[in-house]
Amino acid sequence: MAENPLETFLADLRAPVERDPAARGYLDVLLSYPGLRAIVAHRVIHALYRLRVPLLPRFLGSVSRWLTGIEIDPGATIGKGVFIDHGMGVVIGETAEVGDGCTIYQGVTLGGTSLQRTKRHPTLGRDVTVGSGAAILGAIYVGDGARIGANSVVVKDVPPNATVVGIPGRVVLVDGKPVAGGDRRPRVDLPDPNAPLIAELTDRIAALEARLAELERQNASSPL
Repeated sequence: MAENPLETFLADLRAPVERDPAARGYLDVLLSYPGLRAIVAHRVIHALYRLRVPLLPRFLGSVSRWLTGIEIDPGATIGKGVFIDHGMGVVIGETAEVGDGCTIYQGVTLGGTSLQRTKRHPTLGRDVTVGSGAAILGAIYVGDGARIGANSVVVKDVPPNATVVGIPGRVVLVDGKPVAGGDRRPRVDLPDPNAPLIAELTDRIAALEARLAELERQNASSPL
């Protein structure tokens, strides 16, 4: 069933009023909230993108980023009632999907970890909250109702109703109950988007070295 644009807009408009104590009503949100403007603009831009209109969606996306400080790729899928609070520095990648009712704070990145033209950005379920400065990287899934702590770096799937903190992100609560055990030592375990290219170059260098060695043997055995 096709989405009703008016219902979607009203859900987007209600989200800041219901979730931000600083909001002073619908008119205040319409006039003062860059997150709402970025989302409304993205809905038009995404429709053009799906119609395969050349160049225009990306150009309009750059204009929206300049006006709001929020970068949403034309290909990203944004659900109804999503609230981007403050929003400066938010980046949402091309294949990212954000479920209905999500809340995203400033400086959040929904980024990719691959250079391939495939699904490479995260999917957020419904009612996910992502704290300031958090990065969710790769084609991973964040379950409904999950909460991602500020400045966390998440590179693995997150179960529903879980709370994730740290670098890399680790689950500390599920359904409000502490998660026992687990290695909590700080470490960095981020995927390297250049790893496939480096592996390919290494294989090619090895093949060239083998060929060079063969040519040297042939030259050494040939009579002058």
